[in-house]
Amino acid sequence: MRASLIQIAVDEGESVESRRERAASLVRSQAGAADLVVLPELWTTGAFAFEEFGREAEPLEGPTYEAMAKAASDAGVWLHAGSIPERDPDGPLYNTSLVFTPTGDLAAAYRKVHRFGFDKGEAVLMGAGRDLVTVRLPDTTLGLATCYDLRFPELFRGLVDAGAETLVVPAGWPERRRGHWTLLARARAVEDQAFVLACGTAGTHAGVPQAGHSIVVDPWGEVLAEAGHGEEILTVDFDPAKVATTREQFPALKDRVLGLEPPRR
Repeated sequence: MRASLIQIAVDEGESVESRRERAASLVRSQAGAADLVVLPELWTTGAFAFEEFGREAEPLEGPTYEAMAKAASDAGVWLHAGSIPERDPDGPLYNTSLVFTPTGDLAAAYRKVHRFGFDKGEAVLMGAGRDLVTVRLPDTTLGLATCYDLRFPELFRGLVDAGAETLVVPAGWPERRRGHWTLLARARAVEDQAFVLACGTAGTHAGVPQAGHSIVVDPWGEVLAEAGHGEEILTVDFDPAKVATTREQFPALKDRVLGLEPPRR
């Protein structure tokens, strides 16, 4: 299987419409070159451009949905279109990921569970998702997570229990904590014996330099490919069958104790 992680640059001064057109063009460029294409978190606004969330929020089936559905269909690829600020007509904003089939149909939507910011930013401006989401592809099952989720291993355990073999993590991760980005991506791969496809942004969001360095990690924690700092497309071949092989050869997941049964009183 071949995946392309599009580490798009989100810089101040570019309109959302321009970013949307550029992202769609980059997705279409992967026609015949990839089976799965991944975009980063909140690439329409920038993950740290908090003041843009409300202004640029859109309904689930809004302009970004339409542009990405068409791009997926044009390219004939599975598309994880990163995430957008979603405006629920009956509730708050959400940081919502969209996954499309190669025919442009919506395969899944995931509202980010763990919101970053503590007492500001996303944590107070957006609602929290409640559901774990997986997507079955012909050769693997994706487990969906977003950026700050990477710090919460119990979410990924839940995805593995739901059948996930490839964990896809779009992000807007800051440069100042890039070491954590790489460390956590490898940790989630090792402890869940799964592939991790972690796609970050380049550029600067509201004055916050982004880490870039999108990364693909195999179930043994080996880095198969890693991007640099700027905008680029990271393309890597990986064998989904390696997940089952790894879990058979080193069956650590079978030795789990905590979290599987209610605690004894």
